[in-house]
Amino acid sequence: MPTLKQTAFRLKGRHKKKRYSSVRSLKKAPQKRGIVKLSRIMTPRKPNSAKRKVSKVKLSSRLYVTAKIKGRSGFLSKHANVLVRGGRANDLPGVRYTMIKGKLDFSWKERVWRMNGRSKFGIKWDDYMWVVSEYVDKMNAEVIEEWKR
Repeated sequence: MPTLKQTAFRLKGRHKKKRYSSVRSLKKAPQKRGIVKLSRIMTPRKPNSAKRKVSKVKLSSRLYVTAKIKGRSGFLSKHANVLVRGGRANDLPGVRYTMIKGKLDFSWKERVWRMNGRSKFGIKWDDYMWVVSEYVDKMNAEVIEEWKR
């Protein structure tokens, strides 16, 4: 015969465990605006070795997060406005956010040569073609100078 506690449990049912998002600081928004407070270099976890650029960002929700700077880029200056999205850096502990290039003060014009995944860097097709044409003009000028010699 079941005890009083067992019958009460059967009637009430099991409690559902609460699930928390890994990007809680975004407050269920796809992106948040933030201000860069600190930029630094971080080294990844054990099997990998490199120098990854990360920044401490104060979001518009007044929370501080560490976000990765994607691509080949230098440091962002302090107090620069950036747009942050979710997306963790697999080999950097505690880095769960990524900055979006080409939005606000974060320029994408730092030798981003890519056809695929342009949206992650905020590069429109027209802008991409502009950079390529600029690069081709520069290369043509160098070739002409070599011919003159």
